Amino acid sequence: MSIATTLSLPATVSRLAHPLSRPSLRPRSTETTPAAARRISSQSLLDGERELVIQHQGSEYHLRLTRNDKLILTK
Repeated sequence: MSIATTLSLPATVSRLAHPLSRPSLRPRSTETTPAAARRISSQSLLDGERELVIQHQGSEYHLRLTRNDKLILTK
């Protein structure tokens, strides 16, 4: 005749026996995907000029095209 014995492990050991779950890098299905941002070419904005003034909430911002064809936005 054999006797079955059940052993209980301490909580710390049982936690170590189960690896921690890793967070998924994929978006959850319940999250909404943001709409794509509107795109406009810098050539269309500048229209052949090297500077454009943008008015935003009472302030002026200057979008400049540099000699190296980079864009700089300053207030």
